[in-house]
Amino acid sequence: MKRDVILYGAALLLVHCTGGCSAPSDDASAPPVERRDAPSTAGAPAADTRLVMAFGDSLYAGYGVQQGESFPAQLEKALSDKGLKVSVHNAGVSGDTTAAGLQRLAFALDGLPRKPDLVILGLGGNDMLRGINPEQTRANMDAMMAELDRRDIDVVLTGIVAAPNLGQDYAQAFNPIFATLAQKYDAPLYPFFLDGIITDSTLMLPDGVHPNAKGIARVVTKMTGIVAEELR
Repeated sequence: MKRDVILYGAALLLVHCTGGCSAPSDDASAPPVERRDAPSTAGAPAADTRLVMAFGDSLYAGYGVQQGESFPAQLEKALSDKGLKVSVHNAGVSGDTTAAGLQRLAFALDGLPRKPDLVILGLGGNDMLRGINPEQTRANMDAMMAELDRRDIDVVLTGIVAAPNLGQDYAQAFNPIFATLAQKYDAPLYPFFLDGIITDSTLMLPDGVHPNAKGIARVVTKMTGIVAEELR
């Protein structure tokens, strides 16, 4: 895990510098570093099919892979292979910060054919990449969790860790956000979405930040049991 974080920090520093090496900013309205991809749409599932919404950034959207290779698409297949009738809606948007996610969460939920049985929530990586104040990240994530709780929707939370180049103070403020909110809202937590993936170049895209189709499959293998347990 420690080696994963170190390599993750090096890759993010490279991406940050490629984007112009701008100074960290607390402005959540700054333009995203990543390309923005439109999330795939999903038709209305059958009445006996569980509806899951995967709500996140590029790690969910399927950055750099085919639509059928994205995290939501591979997760749906893995759950189906376990005998669960599930439709996983891809609501990932590359470049989204937690502030952008908060702005579109209600719209995304209301745009579904019915209330989802589960939301998988994964944001915060772009906040960290920009050096956004962790208190803003925490507040935005808390507000999203509160909205899902208000709607009586179960959540599985996936976390991210701060790159070492951002410093110990930033990491100490940022890293506990996900575990704290998972405990507060009694939600299962997958602590680091890229755990065990980012150290293997055969599982990553050339940018060193996003997983390729094989890397996503590895994440899905680790997460399928967690999601299946929540759905059952």
